[in-house]
This record gives sequence, C-alpha cells and structure tokens, in this order.
Amino acid sequence: MELNGKIWLAKSDEKVFLEPKMANRHGFIAGASGTGKTITLKVLAESFSQLGVPVFLADIKGDLAGMCKAGVHSESMEKRINKLGIEDWRYRVFPTRFWDIYGEYGHPVRTTVSEMGPMLLSRLMDLSDVQSDVLNLVFKIADDKGLLLIDIKDLKAMLRYVGENRAEFSAEYGNMSAQSLGAIQRSLIALEDEGGVEFFGEPAIDIRDWMQRDEQGRGYINVLHSVKLVQNPTLYATFMLFLMSELFEKLPERGDAEKPEMVFFFDEAHLLFSDAPKVLVQKIEQVVKLIRSKGVGIYFISQSPSDIPDSVLAQLSNRVQHALRAYTPSEQKAVKTAAQTFRANPAFDTQTAIMELGVGEALVSCLDENGVPGIVQRAFILPPQSRMGTITDEERRAVIDASDMKHKYDKAIDNFSAYEYFEQQNEEQEKEEQEAAEKAAKQAAKEEKKAAKSAKTTTTKRTSAATKAAKKTKSAASKAMTRVTNSAMSTIGRELGRSIIRGIFGSIK
Repeated sequence: MELNGKIWLAKSDEKVFLEPKMANRHGFIAGASGTGKTITLKVLAESFSQLGVPVFLADIKGDLAGMCKAGVHSESMEKRINKLGIEDWRYRVFPTRFWDIYGEYGHPVRTTVSEMGPMLLSRLMDLSDVQSDVLNLVFKIADDKGLLLIDIKDLKAMLRYVGENRAEFSAEYGNMSAQSLGAIQRSLIALEDEGGVEFFGEPAIDIRDWMQRDEQGRGYINVLHSVKLVQNPTLYATFMLFLMSELFEKLPERGDAEKPEMVFFFDEAHLLFSDAPKVLVQKIEQVVKLIRSKGVGIYFISQSPSDIPDSVLAQLSNRVQHALRAYTPSEQKAVKTAAQTFRANPAFDTQTAIMELGVGEALVSCLDENGVPGIVQRAFILPPQSRMGTITDEERRAVIDASDMKHKYDKAIDNFSAYEYFEQQNEEQEKEEQEAAEKAAKQAAKEEKKAAKSAKTTTTKRTSAATKAAKKTKSAASKAMTRVTNSAMSTIGRELGRSIIRGIFGSIK
C-alpha cells in the first residue's frame, strides 16, 4: 500500500519499503506454487496504481480480476492487519481495464503482422533459421513496396506473390527456395488455427492507452486475461515480448524520475526464455537494460530465480523470494542460487530461511533511495486492499461495458491492405484482359468483312489495341498501389518512406 509517497510492501521488525524512484530498476517475485506470489503481485500493482503509475499484468489463473472490487472484511484479514500494525487500513476499488486476445473476457488485443515483425513471428511459428531468413526477406519486400501486412490473409497473399515471382526477387534479395516458402505457409495455417485470426488485425493496440490515469490520478491496472492464452505458451511468451518491444520503441527517453511511467508484470516468466535462441535472449537482456531510461519497470514472476538467465537476473534489483522446497538435488541447487541473489543478513541464514518461509512470508530486498541493495529482510507481505480471488461474469461485463476503450477496440476493422491490393490487381487485370479479348474479337469480325484491306493493317490495329490495354492495366495497378500506400500511412500514423524502419525485435518503430 502507498504510505508517505512510498510503497509499503512488507513488515518484519520494521516496515519494508520499495522506493518509487527505484522501481524502474526492475525486479522479480519468486516462489513455489501456493506460497503467496499472487498476493505480492496484487499488493505491488495496487500500490503503483495509488501512486499514479499505470500497470500491466497477465492474469494466468483468473484470480487477479478482483482488483476492480473492494476487499471483503474477514476474521483472518483482521488478524493479519493487527499483526502487521496497519493503522490506516481501507478496502479499495482500483481502476481496472480487462483485455483478452480472444475478446471473450476483455477488450480484444490485436496487432498487425507488420507491427510484430519477422523475428517474433518466426518464433511464434517455430521456424528454422533458414525459414526465418526467408520470412525476413518477404517482410523486406513488403516494406520496400509499402505493402502493409495487417492480418494473416495479407501474409498469405504476400507469400503467394513472392513465390510466383521468386526468380525475379531472388536476383535482388537473395535465394528463397520453394520448400522454405511452403514451410512458412504451412506454419501460418497452424498459427491461424491456434488463434492468429483473432490476434492479428485492426484496430491494433495502442500501448499509450495502457498508460492512463483515472480522474483521481490513479494509474489504470490493465489485466490481460490469460487463462486460455497460456495454454499456448509460445503465443503467450511472444505476445509479452511484443509488448515489451512496443514500450521500448514507442516511449521517449525520460531519464531518472520520481516514479515509473509504467510497470509491466510478466507472470510465468520462464516461458519467455524456454527454448529461446541465444540471439533472442541477448535482445531481451538489451531491452531490460535500456528500457529503464524510458521510465518502465519490468517485474518477472516465476518459481525460481534460476528460471531466468543470469544476464537478465543481474538487472532485477528489487527482489521478493517466497518459499522454495528442496526435495531433489536440482531443487537444492535452486535454493542455493536463490539465496546467493540476496545481500546477506547476519541475523539469519538465507538459504535455510527460504525453506522455512510460510504462506505470505518472504525474503525481501529493495534498493534504497541511493540505489544500494538493502540487506535481505524476512518479512510478511501486506494483504491486498481489493477483493481476493476472481469476480463473476456479470461483474466483469459491467466493467468492460463501462470502459472508454469499448468503442475503440471491440469492433474489428478490415482495412485495405496487401490481400485486397493483390485481389484488386488481379480483378483489374482479368477485367482488362477480358475487355481486350472482346475488343479483339469484334475487331477480328470487322476484319473478316474487310477482305480488301491488307494483313499489315490488321496487325497494326491489333498491336495498337494490345498496347492501349497494357497501359490501362498499368494505370489501374498504379491506382491500387496508391490506395494501399495511403491505407498503410493511416494505419501506422506516419508517412512511409522507401522502407519501413524496424526496431530491436524487428517491430515497426
């Protein structure tokens, strides 16, 4: 909870605070299942909201939605409040917005194929290195031609177009085998069946809509319903990476500030790094290092610190470790690793304490106001002020219907893009060819009646008719290209140059 401009997170013999101006130094929450990680996440999210800091978090189990309702008093809550000596206790409602990739339990969250970029899309489709290189070239061709790939049918059309003109493009962009293009198309069909149709489209999410405050100055808590999403771990992890890249690419440099611009909680963080190629892990590390200057704090939640690569773990300065159990040699090693991540407290043995912690109890270490890691404290996490557990479907629907995001995102839009461009081009070409054929047939009939005229005159007229038809076809294609370019400009909100500029994860900058 917020206390005197700080986040009061836990209490041992004394209060344990998280300094808001150090919150963008990132952090992690670790512990075995059922030890209290979700409560810690809720308390931090509520506290940031009170400070006016918007929050994004993924609701893996469906039990974080209760932040839109005030907590309910009980005997156990009263005992905990008295035990921790909380004097000014209040149950509160926090400004909450619900989101869902599938559009079932929140406002739909969409992005475009072009905005996600080839690197993240390659991981999403589990492409090989060679296939990823080919997909990069397909995006490069689309970018150079100003063709925006909004949804899956756009990418399908682009792959078909590149395949039909493979020899021409290979000479300029490099070799693209038919086998690789075919493999990408098959993976795209699988992605479509797994929810890609709902995920890729417009209106695409504007990350700035998650960085708003209510009329009381409290930051909105954006809850992504992920119960269904996490069943596809690759889609979940890739989407989270995309959001991180959006924050990194879209936000300006802010330097050190009194509090973060936004805080991003990444639950089940081990999914982010599971089977991730080395180059992707390096880019994640780079983003974690640099996004601090954009005013964004990233907090990873997982069972053990060993789930996170050392290069990333080293950037996480605010740490909460709930209980770990050590029944096997590998688990004992994980406990030892967790203990070594803290600055030791001479009052107790950290490694032993990790295995002794009860539910709601944790080892906590946060940066002080000078950025120095505090000595680890064995403390009890404060209870949340909002409702514990989930809410009813009716309560959720009332929040969704009252949201000012409803009219912006709830209805999908199918704008003119690559698929429509190729379809229109084909229709125009077929129409022109049909008109040219009809005209040629009429001309031929006339020529039969004019037997006196020479074969040379007939040939000249037919050539002239074909030339005019070709010019007309070219003009129609040019108009279609102008239309798709204007659509792309409208979608990404800026003038397209000769090629789209892409950022660290290949997403549009």
